[in-house]
Amino acid sequence: MSKKKSFVLRIDEATFAALVRWANDEFRSVNGQLEWLINEQLKKAKRLPKKDKE
Repeated sequence: MSKKKSFVLRIDEATFAALVRWANDEFRSVNGQLEWLINEQLKKAKRLPKKDKE
């Protein structure tokens, strides 16, 4: 399993509230929603590192 890096994110209240609603709609935590959103955008932009085939 890969290690996860912690960091602080400052975000305005209205954006955070919208993120909370979206996460709730998707049955995710806010942290999980952010991870999903970032991962989806990295895939879309073809910025994810390629995985080594075993």
